[in-house]
Amino acid sequence: MSYTHVLVAVAVTPESHRLVQKAVSIVKPVNGRITLITLASDPEIYNQLAAPMMENLRELMLEETHLFLEELANKAGYPIANTVIATGELSEHILSVCEKQDVDLVVCGNHNQSFFSKAICSAKAVVASSKIDVLLVPLV
Repeated sequence: MSYTHVLVAVAVTPESHRLVQKAVSIVKPVNGRITLITLASDPEIYNQLAAPMMENLRELMLEETHLFLEELANKAGYPIANTVIATGELSEHILSVCEKQDVDLVVCGNHNQSFFSKAICSAKAVVASSKIDVLLVPLV
């Protein structure tokens, strides 16, 4: 089966490069599309630790996420059609993007870090809620 539009759930970690490369290997033979999706870091958990001077922490974290997505796109060696920075429940955003953009495969990492644990739970929710295939890539 050929996949023509792959949605890749990434995080601001080096392992995300492997997920993007996996997606490239899947869509490149058919000139398919890749969309990246990630969760914006929630600075609320850091506010208690941050000094009062860090009023723009949310903006800084969002900028870091944007820069990382740009880096992923630049190093992919293949055009990235779209990037999405979501907040809230990742599985809801994955399902929405899949429906609106005609995605036929979701790629998630299988890792013990908190983001990837959320991604796995989201992948289970996607599998349970839709007909979209999900590929879990081991990141050990």
